[in-house]
Amino acid sequence: MTVAGERCLAAADRLDEGEALPVDFDDTPDEAAFRARVRKTLEERADELLHVGAGEEAVDARTSEAELRRTQRVLAEAGLVGIPWPREYGGQGGTLVQQAIVQQELARARVPALINHIGLGMCGPTVIAHGSDDQRSRYLARLLRADDVWCQLFSEPASGSDLAALRTTAVRDGDDWVVNGQKVWTTLAHVADHGILLTRTDPEKPKHAGLTMFVVDLHAPGVTVRPLRQMVGSAGFNEVFFDDVRISDSERLGEPGEGWRVALTTLMNERVAIGGAGSDLGVPVETLVAHARQRLPQLDPERQVLARQAVGRAVVASLATRYTGYRRFTVLSQGGLPGPEASAGKLAGTAAAKLVADAGVRLLGDDAVYAATADGDDTWQRTQGYLPGLAIAGGTDQVLRNILGERVLGLPPEPRSDKTAPFAGGRR
Repeated sequence: MTVAGERCLAAADRLDEGEALPVDFDDTPDEAAFRARVRKTLEERADELLHVGAGEEAVDARTSEAELRRTQRVLAEAGLVGIPWPREYGGQGGTLVQQAIVQQELARARVPALINHIGLGMCGPTVIAHGSDDQRSRYLARLLRADDVWCQLFSEPASGSDLAALRTTAVRDGDDWVVNGQKVWTTLAHVADHGILLTRTDPEKPKHAGLTMFVVDLHAPGVTVRPLRQMVGSAGFNEVFFDDVRISDSERLGEPGEGWRVALTTLMNERVAIGGAGSDLGVPVETLVAHARQRLPQLDPERQVLARQAVGRAVVASLATRYTGYRRFTVLSQGGLPGPEASAGKLAGTAAAKLVADAGVRLLGDDAVYAATADGDDTWQRTQGYLPGLAIAGGTDQVLRNILGERVLGLPPEPRSDKTAPFAGGRR
């Protein structure tokens, strides 16, 4: 699958003058061969991998931590982890298209998301771009194998959407920095070994200029992790407290005061990872179609009409988001860098995922009022319950619209004096 201009077409297609440009999302011969190799590997090593049961879309990282780590280690040994990472850092030197193929085949084989997906999609690329040679050698290989699980320590109780207003401080003390503060909504912190931590090191500078990022050991003295239970019953998010935590200056990513520049690397990769590269958020649309095929005949005729409309809207939105993402990561695979346009993928992806979940619940008919169906399947209710949180994670819808307006469409930003005035707040 390749991209020409604004449309996708097979590499072998040729057009006569005046002929409409066709759209072809089939694999190229090389991609088909890669897909076959991935599928064969997953079949041969199936007994070593954790699989999602019928009616499940995910597994709990805490209760299945050992199995999830083992699964990623097996996949790493088979060359199916870190596909787009450079070979010199333990990756496969492949393309984002190949990574999407791996994700599709893992979903087909009902292998759950990799436990280190935040490390692979966000933390690892940040260490590659801004870490020292020593940090790369110590961390990246272990990250790929899930010997160490990583998390991203950005959001705070008073600075979520306005990330640069964070108040967690890092004060220099000889060769160390002493960190105090709190982070919140940190995914996987309850099973993580390391994280990338954004701190304020100079409150006298404007808020974007006084930040510094570090690699932090989540097992260090003074670090406390408390899971946050969500309305669906699980606790994937956490709050993390830092009380006089000492971090060596050798764990700094970038220069002091350059934390915002380093964080932009993380954020751009995050938006690609969360719906910005054609991956489905929530339940795959194919699962919705199978669900509709089973449940539609059981509904009253009047309900069938509304359910068909809901399913149609969800399918169109999901496929449009998926194929637009394919076009985007094809450009990235040809040497482009993640940019603000990835925000559109995340924005559209969460909207499409909500449509899919809402349509799935509508198809349940009277069962929709219960936490699960009579046979115990809570896929659709649970998905509908956690998706509002996903619309906040990785940038709220409002923040993403501002990014698109200012950085993609070139619209004038709102006047904000807080961008130039000294922060002078610290941990107030």
